Amino acid sequence: MRSAMPLSLPACLVAGALLCVSATAQAAPAVVELFTSEGCSSCPPAEAYIGELTQRGDVLALTFHVDYWDDLGWRDRFALPSAVQRQRVYAKNLGLSSVYTPQAVIDGHQNFVGSDRSSIGRALARPRSGTSIDLSLQEGELRVGLAAQQGVSESEVLLVAYQRTAVSPIARGENAGRPLREFNVVREFRTLGRWQGLKQEYRWRLSSLPPGTTDAAIVVQGLGQAPIIGAASIPLH
Repeated sequence: MRSAMPLSLPACLVAGALLCVSATAQAAPAVVELFTSEGCSSCPPAEAYIGELTQRGDVLALTFHVDYWDDLGWRDRFALPSAVQRQRVYAKNLGLSSVYTPQAVIDGHQNFVGSDRSSIGRALARPRSGTSIDLSLQEGELRVGLAAQQGVSESEVLLVAYQRTAVSPIARGENAGRPLREFNVVREFRTLGRWQGLKQEYRWRLSSLPPGTTDAAIVVQGLGQAPIIGAASIPLH
């Protein structure tokens, strides 16, 4: 070791033309964030587990690739410096002495080795409730609707753009000679704004998302990367 939920997808059709696709959260999914690297020999089993979790409707599984193993001989093409910063904030919040891969953070407040299926499975089994999120694709935009909710601490609304699958042939480093299959690879994430429990809508142009993006997720998380209180995802095509 290196030191979704069910969706309803109605199509909006006028004269046979697809105008919008929408997704409405029916239950709160567990959000699993795997911090990983193509240069880490302990990561492929965790990545394989994430691949299994992407098939579950009650889980939003995301892989954040970090860049601090790039000096071992292989440069991870999906590595994001912002993913390293996100992981470091989690390490501080969780009282960890350092970051590591593969690390799985569940709902923003539980930490496990990413290949520890037993512990992660138990964490995912607990019931959840959360903020309802409506997502739709309209006129080249991702539109996000949050209903009013009482008793909500101030939160950030995060947009996560990700690529559903990828295969990377690794030529050097600890995984040299093996092709790695990767799932729900985060290509970009950003804050759309803050939310204080009032009815609110956010919009983002789809054309600004990175090439290769296949899906988008919205994560509502307390300030300072506090626990996650809501999430939803939608395929972009």
